[in-house]
Amino acid sequence: MRALSLLYHDVIADGDWEASGFHGRAAASYKLDRREFARHVTVISAAAARRDIVHRLQKDDGGGSAPVLLTFDDGGASAYDCVADLLERSSWRGHFLITTDYLGQSGFVTRSQVRELAGRGHVVGSHSCSHLTRMSARPTAQLVDEWKRSTGELADALGQSVTVASVPFGAFSRRVAAAAAAAGITALFTSEPTAQCRWVEGCLVLGRYTVRRDTAAAVAGALAAGALGPRLRQWWLWNLKKTAKAALGDVYLAARHAVYER
Repeated sequence: MRALSLLYHDVIADGDWEASGFHGRAAASYKLDRREFARHVTVISAAAARRDIVHRLQKDDGGGSAPVLLTFDDGGASAYDCVADLLERSSWRGHFLITTDYLGQSGFVTRSQVRELAGRGHVVGSHSCSHLTRMSARPTAQLVDEWKRSTGELADALGQSVTVASVPFGAFSRRVAAAAAAAGITALFTSEPTAQCRWVEGCLVLGRYTVRRDTAAAVAGALAAGALGPRLRQWWLWNLKKTAKAALGDVYLAARHAVYER
């Protein structure tokens, strides 16, 4: 089974990078200006052979064109204030993955907004409780607790079970997926740039291609069309970073923070 999933974060207006989602230059490097995001949606809409959401994909036999899925991590306020409207104008539905410890805080969506997004046909899922770093290095019990508490919080807000999630900071491992499955999650988005999906203990694991502030709309469209060049570039960079993260651990995160915030 294949899927072309794109990973976005927040969308802001007038250069106010702190208006939605997490603060800091590192977080801002993943946020798009509203007008630029509108261009992305237009180009992706023209390029995508098939639009879908993960719930339908889980029932798919894997035939036909690879579907394009649009995902938005963190749960910043722009999910409700901006992104959903722009998606709906082009007949898209997104996947909003929420960091539940931040529900209702300044710059993040509220419980009632999450409920409305789900009512409008968007998929609401977990991005952990605390935006946990280095998930793949954490004890299994802590992983299960993060998944269970976050999906439970969302289920209480929505009045229905929540079975979709994404991994913070791209810190994926098979054990992270197994913990998600143990918590009742049946679809888990990673940050690994791949179109190939796989199953881990009954949980569908989907890679994603990351879109950053400097990603041109044409590149996002090429990713949605399945073009090999931009996909390979992300794959090579991802694996270089993966090696560095494994070797350096917390030192890598500290160095990354220092580079962005200097």
